[in-house]
Amino acid sequence: MTHTKKTPSATKSIVDVARLAGVSITTVSRVINKIGTVKEKNRSKVLRAVKELKFQPSVFAQRLATGRSNVVALIIPRYEGVFYSFYALELIRATGNLCEVFKLDLLLHLTDSHIQSFLNLKGVGGLLFSDIIGTRYQVEEAINAGVPSVVINNYVKDLPVSCVAVDNSGGAESAVNYLISLGHKKIAHISGDVATQAAAMRLEGYTEALKKNNISVREDYILKTDYSRGQARSAAETLFKMSEPPTAVFVASDSMALEVMALAREMGKNIPGDLSIVGFDDNPSGLYGPVALTTVRQPLVKMAEEGVKELNRLMTSKKGAQVKKIILPTELVVRESCRAL
Repeated sequence: MTHTKKTPSATKSIVDVARLAGVSITTVSRVINKIGTVKEKNRSKVLRAVKELKFQPSVFAQRLATGRSNVVALIIPRYEGVFYSFYALELIRATGNLCEVFKLDLLLHLTDSHIQSFLNLKGVGGLLFSDIIGTRYQVEEAINAGVPSVVINNYVKDLPVSCVAVDNSGGAESAVNYLISLGHKKIAHISGDVATQAAAMRLEGYTEALKKNNISVREDYILKTDYSRGQARSAAETLFKMSEPPTAVFVASDSMALEVMALAREMGKNIPGDLSIVGFDDNPSGLYGPVALTTVRQPLVKMAEEGVKELNRLMTSKKGAQVKKIILPTELVVRESCRAL
């Protein structure tokens, strides 16, 4: 028995659409690229032909026709455990979701702040920088090249670039003020990497809250880390071994706060009986421990979404569009990890 193999129909081209619709190739191109100089009668003909032929426009051809690329690069500083990070995963998820809404192709690029590497801007329509950690030169490079760019999680005062940041200082102040309202005066701070603006501003908010409440800032109560759980554990060990340990601690991230809580339990200490803890992030994992973590909620999803919206605006605007600088508020979420003295 002989079997005949069916040959798939040839891929339909813009020429086929033009022939079926009875219009020029230029008219088809203008309809596909949504250029509004086509008569409604001809537009309807083209759309019917596209549907009948099941024509799929070439993305690359569209880019050539419009002179724009819809590729957006999300640039995230590389650090240990980046793909286990609540912050990074929320950022990628929210950015990807909104890029899909705007029909933008998302490219993820990890940078190493210790190695100066220049970006390949060819074919990229816009850049979304997650913070500026050793990558300021890349932001400046993009600005000079005229590539639409937005920085998130960093308020950039001195560059003509749009940015969307969180009120880290205000959030930290609200956390420390809450602990002070409960009667605490011996309040420590486990900071993140102060090379990042977020960690530096949270440290600033901590010290400002103490000063405004006439409480001395003790340098031995400030322990700086790289945001890792390992260094958070070491910092907590230092606090617990002090001759005059703090009664409360404000920690720069929920992940680190949970590590402090875990160590305290291992040492037989009670949370919040022996130590009150406030974190920062509103990581869902803070809800499911033995004690629900009081924290400062930062709008990570909204920050990413606002960043993509702003980048899309810049990409679709004429050159020289006005940049925007946005600060989003935080919110103190009170749970079970703090007690009144």
